Amino acid sequence: MLSSAVVPDPRQAHVVSDWKHDRPLNGVRFDPDGTRVFTVSEDTVVCRFRLEDGSRTVFSGGFRGWGYCLAVCGQGRWLAAGSTDGRLTWWNADAEEASIVRHVTAHKGWVRSMDVSPDGQLIASGGNDRMVRLWDAESGTLQAELSGHDSHVYSVHFHPGGQWLLTGDLKGTIRQWDVAGRQEVRTFDAKKLHTYHAGQRVDYGGVRALAVRPDGKALAAGGLFEAPNPFAGVNRPLVLVFDWDSQDVTVEHTSSAVDRGVIWNLKWLADGSLMGVTSGSAGMLLFWNSEQKDDFHRLKLPGQSRDMDLHPDGLRVAVAHHDGHVRIVHLQAGSPA
Repeated sequence: MLSSAVVPDPRQAHVVSDWKHDRPLNGVRFDPDGTRVFTVSEDTVVCRFRLEDGSRTVFSGGFRGWGYCLAVCGQGRWLAAGSTDGRLTWWNADAEEASIVRHVTAHKGWVRSMDVSPDGQLIASGGNDRMVRLWDAESGTLQAELSGHDSHVYSVHFHPGGQWLLTGDLKGTIRQWDVAGRQEVRTFDAKKLHTYHAGQRVDYGGVRALAVRPDGKALAAGGLFEAPNPFAGVNRPLVLVFDWDSQDVTVEHTSSAVDRGVIWNLKWLADGSLMGVTSGSAGMLLFWNSEQKDDFHRLKLPGQSRDMDLHPDGLRVAVAHHDGHVRIVHLQAGSPA
């Protein structure tokens, strides 16, 4: 067990709320106090939903492309989102209508991933220009540029201790950075998440999700493998779990029930089990324990899933779907950890 928090029971998980936007969703995040849910989508707006009743506020004018990823910062005062036009945009998260604070040109090409440091002071972003950048969450000023990746940066994730940043790319390399020193420390080998298809001449897969266990002793990296026909989406979901100290892969998680799919996000639960969201033949939440390769439970969802976030209570999950819906799943409480 990782904490004294209430332990969820995924076998009793079920959808409790279902809210609709007009366009396919790409990303979803709770705010720190868990009262609101924010989404980005295949249009130029972000949406705020109130958890108590699903009431929606649309914030427009943010992007010239699609919204792709997002982060809630400033203890919930600001919403920052990255888009396919390479910009980061900050909004006043408490406003009753669109209230843009600033635009920042962040990357050349898509902004692929964002994360907020545990102390809330920094935002990390990664993009198609192979760069990782650190931004002051309050002012939006650039704090550091971290170079070293030789392919698109698909995922960025702060270590729970705050001293490290993990970043994953298309070719399956995970880099660990010293946040204070602004320098690379070491790399993890996640190349099993990458496929090069010679016939189609395409690099495919990549490190699509990263999650450090709250005790800091394990790193999970998610994506796909077994991809004989990338253009047709023929691939299976895969999660590699690394021992933090040795960097050895301790287990490879997949699902015998999912013949097509990719892991888009990962979250550790209070009992040390791991939850992933996948799309492909169906949208699903998958759950693994620490030792077994196959999932011990899966929850099929009404639509293709693209992202998810775990509520601060550890029991509710917001899932973003291609059909434009954000769905709230409740992981029924089990025994105390």
